[in-house]
Amino acid sequence: MKPIISASELLSESAGARPPVLLDVRWTLGGPPGRPEYEAGHLPGAVYVDLDTELAGPPGRGGRHPLPDPAAFGAAMRRAGVSADTPVVVYDGGLGWGAARAWWLLRWAGHPDVRVLDGGLAAWEGELSKDVPSPEPGDFEPRPGALGLLDADGAAALAGSGLLLDARAAERYRGDVEPIDRVGGHIPGAVSAPTTENVGPDGRFLPADALAARFAGLGAKEDTEVAVYCGSGVSGAHEVLALEIAGIPAALYAGSWSEWSSDPSRPVATGPDPR
Repeated sequence: MKPIISASELLSESAGARPPVLLDVRWTLGGPPGRPEYEAGHLPGAVYVDLDTELAGPPGRGGRHPLPDPAAFGAAMRRAGVSADTPVVVYDGGLGWGAARAWWLLRWAGHPDVRVLDGGLAAWEGELSKDVPSPEPGDFEPRPGALGLLDADGAAALAGSGLLLDARAAERYRGDVEPIDRVGGHIPGAVSAPTTENVGPDGRFLPADALAARFAGLGAKEDTEVAVYCGSGVSGAHEVLALEIAGIPAALYAGSWSEWSSDPSRPVATGPDPR
């Protein structure tokens, strides 16, 4: 099953016998909460999910968006109507990062049928609603471990033995600027692979063969172990999703640069070269 769904496919499935649960995960890095945008208009039946409080734990030593406690995450998903045997479609305002975070968490926690609306809300061609639904509680119980997850030591090791992709903007990778974290640069051995290059001008993912070619050019060979990190584990989930579309399994270093750079004992590389 493809991990993304087009707006036309979603419109058809929503009118069918087994409509998916819809989750609205509008979120902007450093911006206001997405709830007001949700209330101004959302896909009919969609439930708002807050990335900062429901798809992440409290910021701290694990980074700005550490993984949520599985029990708390499961409770949030059940409140949103998610059950183990119901399909789920997640979307955001169009950038795809928030939706990909929800996709990754649900898949990591064992849900078998989760897709991202390709292009987000901007791609939707149907009507929007201001009605806030009260879904019947679902029965989803997280069983973490279905997708690969790395800690800082694992990311450091894989940077030497496999392919560790840095999904942040190239200038942050090089250390030219660092608007958020303690220091700029990258994990030694990591390869720059900005998330923005996985999509076209319309915000939709590039075709699978184009993504496969892109990642092959970055070093993803058939027998290469691949992992991704970003600033805080959000845009990195988007890159894991792009790799999934390309047919390449990849782990996520969820703590990412916000965790790595907070520890002065960890090495930092700068400039365009991995090392």
